[in-house]
Amino acid sequence: MEEALLEIIAALDAGQDVDATWLDKLVRRHNRAAHDGTRRVAKRRLLPFYLKVKADDPERWRSWNVGEATDAALMRLLQAKPRRTASGVATITVLTKPWPCSGACVFCPSDIRMPKSYLADEPACQRAERCWFDPFLQVEARLRALTAMGHVTDKVELIVLGGTWSDYPEAYQRWFVGELFRALNLPDDERAAGAAVRRARYESQGRPRDRDELAALTAPLQARIDSGELTYNEAWGPLWGNEEKAPAPEQQDLSWDDLAALHRANEEAAKRVVGLVVETRPDLVTAASCRTLRALGCTKVQIGIQSLSDEVLAVNGRALAVESIARAMALLRLFGFKSHVHFMVNLLGATPEADVADYRRLATEAAFLPDEVKLYPCCLVASAALTDRFRDGAWRPYTEEELVGVLAADVLATPPFTRISRMIRDISATDILVGNKKTNLRQVVEAAVAAAGEPVREIRSREISVEGADTEALSLETVPYITTVSEERFLQWVTPAGKIAGFCRLSLPREEALELAGADDPRQPDGSPAPGKPAGAMGSKDREGPDGFPIPGEAMIREVHVYGKVAALHRTGEGTQHLGLGRALVEEACRQAAEAGFAAVNVISAVGTRAYYRRLGFKDAGLYQRRPL
Repeated sequence: MEEALLEIIAALDAGQDVDATWLDKLVRRHNRAAHDGTRRVAKRRLLPFYLKVKADDPERWRSWNVGEATDAALMRLLQAKPRRTASGVATITVLTKPWPCSGACVFCPSDIRMPKSYLADEPACQRAERCWFDPFLQVEARLRALTAMGHVTDKVELIVLGGTWSDYPEAYQRWFVGELFRALNLPDDERAAGAAVRRARYESQGRPRDRDELAALTAPLQARIDSGELTYNEAWGPLWGNEEKAPAPEQQDLSWDDLAALHRANEEAAKRVVGLVVETRPDLVTAASCRTLRALGCTKVQIGIQSLSDEVLAVNGRALAVESIARAMALLRLFGFKSHVHFMVNLLGATPEADVADYRRLATEAAFLPDEVKLYPCCLVASAALTDRFRDGAWRPYTEEELVGVLAADVLATPPFTRISRMIRDISATDILVGNKKTNLRQVVEAAVAAAGEPVREIRSREISVEGADTEALSLETVPYITTVSEERFLQWVTPAGKIAGFCRLSLPREEALELAGADDPRQPDGSPAPGKPAGAMGSKDREGPDGFPIPGEAMIREVHVYGKVAALHRTGEGTQHLGLGRALVEEACRQAAEAGFAAVNVISAVGTRAYYRRLGFKDAGLYQRRPL
């Protein structure tokens, strides 16, 4: 391994044209030289070996005479899956433990080993199960893997999956989020040591995590779920209600003040949280839940909309109406959250024509207009109640031509301020009974869109990704649009070719709409006022306004994002990060808010970006940061 690395370093120092093809030839040549059929050199092992020597054997590393430029070039060459951090941050996805779900959707998988709607073969689910669903261990494992692939992990977006976040007890929510921050706050060696202690404790308690063992343990109950004899919730108690079997038994009732202390520590940590995402249902988005999410540090909310047809929602077991979806979207916007909606085509009762019209409504009507969309087709898995409707002929999967036609039309209908993040779920083809099994569905759709010859405006298609951009050629554009509660301004840095290098979401709320954010929680059975803001929030509590926020006459920055390769904190990278593009977006947003007559601008800052916004003149103010105009 060392011999191959030294050859690469020498080639880089000599200025040779070293690329992926050159590297593949080198790897094959070294393996042929072994004469015993073994693969002594592999690209995926070169970088971990290099990083280990650099960290653990500095004298040996110095003997290689690796200059700063060569070190950077070597990291670029050996980095695995560069798109993982091309959006500007390192994403870490974690799962909550299996838990009863208050929904009963006919298309939803019911794998008793997982939180409702997830399957054990999905990559993030496999990682969670190996870690006993412990949030600390999941973060540690993912950080280790990303580092081994050569990714910078100084800026982390945490994505918490697991069905309906709001169904979990608040004590579990605080503890789970606190453990995520605890893991990121620790130095690498202390995090690794803490993880080793936890793993040893779980193993000594005999808590299963082996896939085969868990499959055997759950098989009898799973068979009864698949046959319709038991629901997921009915099966949950006998399996996970037993404390000796329950995953992640480390849970403690972390107080709001303790969580706030972990937040403050992360403000100056080496690995900072620049985004925290949870997922829930629209009917559980209330003013009270929005305040709780902010106290947890949440900045983006994924909500399962699935459809904008009351009839389709009803026949699919979605116990909500389009009116509650519109209310949830309005509340999320007023409280500053980014909205990431799940939208499904080919549901029970849908048609290709109706699906196209349904999505166009999502993308054009003022009550909706999401920031991000997961747009994917319904597919059939054994544990879903939809299997009965497939057998009796009430539901059928779209043909590939129908499916691609619907998704291509949806892409073309997507406005420039919305990002289509995904087009498939990470469900294994072996779990799908019928429906799309193509993992490259998005590429097929993009080819159909290209053949149509119409311009694509959605964000993901325009991101500069790993290419970088000439900052001198960028221009700053504003895309205004109107919602039911605000005027929105989407500020974007674009290249002459229309690629997007960064953007800012500015929200100018209408004063009459703010009553919605201060309204009583509709889920209170006695009509009493919604609970107030959780304790432990950052900053002062002397703000005026309904329950502390939102405030009449004050604007909101909901997101600032600059694309390009992740640059380490306080350092300039190869892309567009740390070049002042974000600061310029914030200044322009403040200028436009002042021009529109607003007295101040709030920002829904992530915990790890608070220090950044303080440098831009924002001061801590309750659950947000505020800058007077």
